[in-house]
Amino acid sequence: MLQSDNRTRALAAAFSAVAGYVDAIGFLVTGGFFVSFMSGNTTRLGIGLVEEPAHAGLAALLLVTFVIGVMLGALVGRLATIWRRPAVLGLVTILLALAVVLHWLGAGLLVAIPMVLAMGAENTVFAEDGEVRIGLTYMTGALVKMGKRLTAALVGGDRFGWAPFLLLWSGLLAGAIIGALAYRAFGPNALVGAVFVMASLTTVTLFMGPQESAASAKVRRS
Repeated sequence: MLQSDNRTRALAAAFSAVAGYVDAIGFLVTGGFFVSFMSGNTTRLGIGLVEEPAHAGLAALLLVTFVIGVMLGALVGRLATIWRRPAVLGLVTILLALAVVLHWLGAGLLVAIPMVLAMGAENTVFAEDGEVRIGLTYMTGALVKMGKRLTAALVGGDRFGWAPFLLLWSGLLAGAIIGALAYRAFGPNALVGAVFVMASLTTVTLFMGPQESAASAKVRRS
């Protein structure tokens, strides 16, 4: 992330905010499970296997669904080539819209399925040459990197190398707070806000133009 430009950092923070918003709503809809935080669901799976098999089943379903969402996002990104970013964001928008429709149809916990798919797909937005450059919901990793950069700053390294990771974490936190407030006011209908924000971000990335991979850029410069 340190090599990303300011626009990319701002986008990453915005996407993390959406993830926090959706995760907060998903947590409240499912009664304590996550739609973007798979470490939490892994812990729920382990506890459920000992204490409550039904909880273990739901946690396992969400984990598998998240991986499928990542696969969908990666596939769409590959097919879209240089337009992968708006294509993946368009997929995320559609999946979140599907969650809203399922809620309106009274689908209950099934609403969480497209939400998890969307969050899995969103994590591939910054994929490049088969690898994810910026994890949008991996906040443990972001905090570890921030701690390492803070240490580097204290011993004479880059004084602000930690700032992008703080921004990413702050985006997720802000989104979660807003999501909880929106759920209190509107219930699952608060997802409509996420749909509109994601659609807007998709439009922004379209206007930003195509993105070539680092490997392609290197070949072009050589």
